[in-house]
Amino acid sequence: MTDNIRTAARRAAYVVPVAVALAAAWWFTRDAEPVNAMAGHDHSAMVAAGGGGPVTISAADAKRIGVTFATAMHASLRREVQLAGEVTVDETRVQAVTLKVDGVVERLNADYVGKVIRRGDPLLALYSPMLVSAQEELLIAKRLQANLARGTSPAAGSAGDLTASARRRLLNWDVDPAELEMVEQHGMAHRTMNLRSPVTGTVIEKNVVAGQQVMAGQLLLRVADLSQVWVDGDVFEQDLPLVRVGQTVRVEFRALPGAPRTGRIVSFEPTLDPVTRTARMRVALSNADGKLRPGMFATLQLAAPQPAPTLVVPRGAALTTGERSLVFVRVADGRLEPRPVTVGLSDDTQVEVLTGLTHGDVVVASATFFIDAESNLGGAMAGMAGMSTLPAGDKGAPKAAMPEMDHSQHEMPAASKTVPPAATKAPTPEVDHSAHEMPAAKSPPVRKPSPER
Repeated sequence: MTDNIRTAARRAAYVVPVAVALAAAWWFTRDAEPVNAMAGHDHSAMVAAGGGGPVTISAADAKRIGVTFATAMHASLRREVQLAGEVTVDETRVQAVTLKVDGVVERLNADYVGKVIRRGDPLLALYSPMLVSAQEELLIAKRLQANLARGTSPAAGSAGDLTASARRRLLNWDVDPAELEMVEQHGMAHRTMNLRSPVTGTVIEKNVVAGQQVMAGQLLLRVADLSQVWVDGDVFEQDLPLVRVGQTVRVEFRALPGAPRTGRIVSFEPTLDPVTRTARMRVALSNADGKLRPGMFATLQLAAPQPAPTLVVPRGAALTTGERSLVFVRVADGRLEPRPVTVGLSDDTQVEVLTGLTHGDVVVASATFFIDAESNLGGAMAGMAGMSTLPAGDKGAPKAAMPEMDHSQHEMPAASKTVPPAATKAPTPEVDHSAHEMPAAKSPPVRKPSPER
């Protein structure tokens, strides 16, 4: 029992002082909070000074960085519009093939997409009870007309009208006149009738197979004449005033390098695409050799009509940002003065200036970016000219160059924290170690194993 008490006392001798020290540290530091030395600074007042000022540069420095000059003058801009396009079918040369009677397709000659057919070629053989009945009616009317041909009664004339009516009905159902004539000559109705192609072209759509039952008005085939095709191009909204119907267009194809073709604009779509902000333009091209296929990519180039002369400068003279455009004008004393301008249309080498310049002004034509950087740097240094540095010992004088920075409300933290007197805090409890009996260092007592171990 005595050994257990001694063991517990020894453990308490190590744990209690550490706990007391941690409690005391928390007590004296619980009210301390970090002070933000930059609280209250309003940096929103520190804005950029704005545009730069005039720049003075020597001839040697101008030559070294590549500065050249040009004179603003009146000239006509030559604009060339370049568009991406795609070969499509000429919609005015597309023919749909349908039937005017119900029936069953017993044989299909135009049996795949891409097959070239000629006008009058048989497309399919159709069995139709309506056609068979109409042929029988025609033959009966023809025999009746032959029997009454020698008579003079009105019945002979009626028989002739009946024959003509039966023949007309078959022709209106697109029966081939040559095939109908054979029926009349042989006096026997044909079980199937051939439907022939109304145009020469290429099958671009097929919706029927052999053995299929079809209805009157059903679309069976679509045939297109590809001897002339369209090239569709999307014209941007700002380029619409530069193009017109009938204008000549040069077209180049990726699949036919070195073989450009020339066509004419035939139409524009009346509305703009709300997503791309473009209008569809169609250019008609001859395709007698059949090398142009729908789906090919193309590049369209057309020269816009020459506008009236306007004030222009080289494109490199105008430095355009998201908010403004400016040029650097050489004034009388040789300085380069930044001047905001309003730009208009442009071509490959020149840009139109609507406001800000007059005819004869000399502007920087190249290396404008370097001049603008020098101008902005000079403006920034001029804005910092009034700033001063305080002496080391003068801590109370305000800084004249920073009037916007108000530090009067800043409470800076003290250099060293003063611990409050002990009277204001609860006293640290004393630990009584008198009851602890420490064993001798040289002859430790022999202890029996305790139940805890």
